[in-house]
Amino acid sequence: MAPLTPRLLMLRCRPKCDRLSKIRILDLSGLELLSEHLEPKLLSRLTQLRELDLSNNQLETLPAGLGLGHLRVLRCANNQLADVGGLSQFPQLQELSLEGNPFLTVSDNLKVSLLLPNLQKINGKDTAATYAQAQSLSRELTSRVTAHWEKFVAELSPEEALEQAGADFVSSAVRDVQYGPESLRDFTQWRVRMIAEELVISRGPPKASAPPEPRAHMTPQKRLDDVLLNLSPSKRACTSLVQTEGYTLDTGGGQAGLRLEPLHFLQCHSKNNSPEDFSTQLWACAFEPSEDEGQAGASSQTVATCGGEAVCVIDCQTGMVLHKYKAPGEEFFSVAWTTLTVLTQAGHKRRWNVLAAAGLRGLVRLLHVRAGFCCGLIRAHKKAVATLCFSPSRETHLFTASYDKRIILWDIGAPNQDYEFQASLLLMLDSASIPLRLCPVASCPDSYLLAGCEGGCCCWDVRLDQPPKRRACEVEFVFPEGTDSAPRRVDGLAFVNEDVVASKGSSLGTICLWSWSQTWVARGSRAAVPVVILARLQWSPTPLAYFSLSACPGEGVVLCGDEEGRVWVYDVGHLLAQPQPLPAAPQAPTQVLEWPQPRSQGQPVTKTMVNTAVANPSLSYLTALTDSNIVVIWKRH
Repeated sequence: MAPLTPRLLMLRCRPKCDRLSKIRILDLSGLELLSEHLEPKLLSRLTQLRELDLSNNQLETLPAGLGLGHLRVLRCANNQLADVGGLSQFPQLQELSLEGNPFLTVSDNLKVSLLLPNLQKINGKDTAATYAQAQSLSRELTSRVTAHWEKFVAELSPEEALEQAGADFVSSAVRDVQYGPESLRDFTQWRVRMIAEELVISRGPPKASAPPEPRAHMTPQKRLDDVLLNLSPSKRACTSLVQTEGYTLDTGGGQAGLRLEPLHFLQCHSKNNSPEDFSTQLWACAFEPSEDEGQAGASSQTVATCGGEAVCVIDCQTGMVLHKYKAPGEEFFSVAWTTLTVLTQAGHKRRWNVLAAAGLRGLVRLLHVRAGFCCGLIRAHKKAVATLCFSPSRETHLFTASYDKRIILWDIGAPNQDYEFQASLLLMLDSASIPLRLCPVASCPDSYLLAGCEGGCCCWDVRLDQPPKRRACEVEFVFPEGTDSAPRRVDGLAFVNEDVVASKGSSLGTICLWSWSQTWVARGSRAAVPVVILARLQWSPTPLAYFSLSACPGEGVVLCGDEEGRVWVYDVGHLLAQPQPLPAAPQAPTQVLEWPQPRSQGQPVTKTMVNTAVANPSLSYLTALTDSNIVVIWKRH
């Protein structure tokens, strides 16, 4: 696209005009415009422009100084915008469209509502609710920044330069003042900086007081219950359910600080949002990769859950349902996240979290969570997909396991400029029974894949440089408790660290910890290999199956739900550190978490199971899914 010209502007305006100063409506959509094509010197001549359409271009920013002071309607859908700060130059804007800009988030909607005081609609929706939320957050942040100011002034020494002290205060406020969900962190930091700068200007540079006078106490943080009462019923915890603390079992070696308590109860998968729906089955959940991946202690508090025809993305701190995706006629069984590196039209690299969801129809949907649409569809299997997972080392490699007794490795590839995927099949793995859980081997994820199946625990060679492209199970791992008459099903599987595997299903009331490396070394050429047991964990003696276990490798913790609605938590770090032989008796859990049962029409629900319990890497939040359509979120204290 060549730079804009006066002739082009007059050709694209409505109604037709012979002078730029008379143009009121201008359509510049679909011209492959870049940000540098919006020449302020030219566009500032559109002094009467009321409506501008910039949709379906390649804009990354809106240049400053465009001079469109009378603009009322602006359409910027389907671009590459990554910041909304440039919109502040249009103070009279009433309608705005930003759909299809993949790098904009809910934080940007909140920013826009404050930047544009006359805005009435954004993306076709009324802005009243968004503005109210932004104002509520601003009030709380103002209170906290003011308290931070008082503390900062009290600690200021007389020797510090006043001008520099003001800049230091702004930096420290942005760093230390926190409030709200992680998903809104970009908004809160932006707003804190703005409030802090306004405070410095209004009160002047902070001056040290000698001696410091007594000052007001910091405004106390609102109770979570107070915040939740302001949310819509479909996005808040079920406050009719009273909270109860989990009880702790003393195992003589667990983490002293490991204590989890229930925080939220959600029915976000209910049919027609009915609070009486306790029948929709929830199947799986997965925490979103942290935006601060690679930093010490980085951990996400955003979790995706699936059940019925919906996939929900929830902020664990507030209990808010941030996004909800529905596929009528589908029943979702599994979700998994990956973080891709994508290139913008200008060649800039950006990290982008993609959520895969699959279920009854055998289809895998690749969801653009922030934009709320499906940007890729893989017709993976002819039967239902039981579970799926991404490779921990190759961000575009996705394993899908189906009731057709096959596991397929896909390369979802990089999305095109319209954020569409074109997946390709890399490997097909045949199983003798239905695969239930998938687990790439932690120490060599590009070489071997473990699967817990109806018929046992199996392993496949998944190296892409080895033929053939369709492979049978290479090794079956045998557990000593298994017999020919007893079920050999393995319905729980997770790596606790680089070597130790936790598995469940071959023995009632027991979770096994076994060594991958020791078992593999002892394999030789055998097709069936006994596992090398390191320890056993005491679990529920229920004969029921399909309770999925999980692990937090960084914390050395194993988690598993049961048929009574409880979550069993095991700190196994001290067990793995002990020299062998370990105690023969199964080890008791560090903590067993319980929660109040939901009620339907005044009657207790008689059967509530926790079939899935997953924590984020730092174990600061835990999400449990029940068969009574309740998502329970626990917080570490």
